[in-house]
Amino acid sequence: MRIELNGSPREVADGTTIADLLTALELPANGIAVALDGEVVPRADHARAPVSEGSVVEILTAVQGG
Repeated sequence: MRIELNGSPREVADGTTIADLLTALELPANGIAVALDGEVVPRADHARAPVSEGSVVEILTAVQGG
């Protein structure tokens, strides 16, 4: 199915969750924030938050600096 990930189209398998996306992108579970269709998804819910056809996913990574 097709979703939008950080502004770009991406094909993912049916049943993909936020946790699956993070694994596929080789991102750590800590230090990131994820929004699914404009709503922040708490880290504890990543494995239970499925994406669906047309979902808009934004993944932000915390960056340290001044």
